Amino acid sequence: MPPRPDDPSEPVTERPRVPRFTPAEHRVHRATATLMALCVLTAGCLYLPFLAELVGRRALMVTVHEWSGILLPVPLLLGLGSRALRADLTRLNRYGPHDRQWLRAALRRRGGRPAGKFNAGQKLYAAWIAGAILVMLGTGLLMWFTELAPLVWRTGATFVHDWLALAVVLVIAGHVWKAFGDPESRRGLRTGSVDAQWARREHPLWEHGDNTR
Repeated sequence: MPPRPDDPSEPVTERPRVPRFTPAEHRVHRATATLMALCVLTAGCLYLPFLAELVGRRALMVTVHEWSGILLPVPLLLGLGSRALRADLTRLNRYGPHDRQWLRAALRRRGGRPAGKFNAGQKLYAAWIAGAILVMLGTGLLMWFTELAPLVWRTGATFVHDWLALAVVLVIAGHVWKAFGDPESRRGLRTGSVDAQWARREHPLWEHGDNTR
């Protein structure tokens, strides 16, 4: 009598997986996400009255916010010692015809979205968040060290910092929402490997070890 499909004596065949991220890349992502979360949460405690009353200790919130913002670029800078991370940064900074095709298909909510290791949406997000962090860091320093610039510059820096912070929160919320909709992508970042079938479907132009896509 042949074993049933759910028979525990039947050997389970593991689906093939392909490496996607290294432990160094995982640590950089986790450290950056933690610092960003601290920035967002402490900013909420400083700007939203109900959170400010609930948490209190405004001086502590200011200190945590300032230092988490200062340290935000540090994980990436330390991670540049990883060859894999540098290769992925190269991929993120290269755009080709398939990226334009991916964006057109995404805007029209169609299938057929060709992508290398990173799709065009991920590339745009990475570029935008990197630029936003630099602007937030620069404006934050002007607000922190008041002697660095005249009052009119500090006023402008405060305006840019506050409104860009709101945009960052919205963009990160979209990033998290998309991540929760793709469990295999999250698993790849957590474990370092992804299902080969998922890789062929979502990133058909990606070949492991190819730094040009």
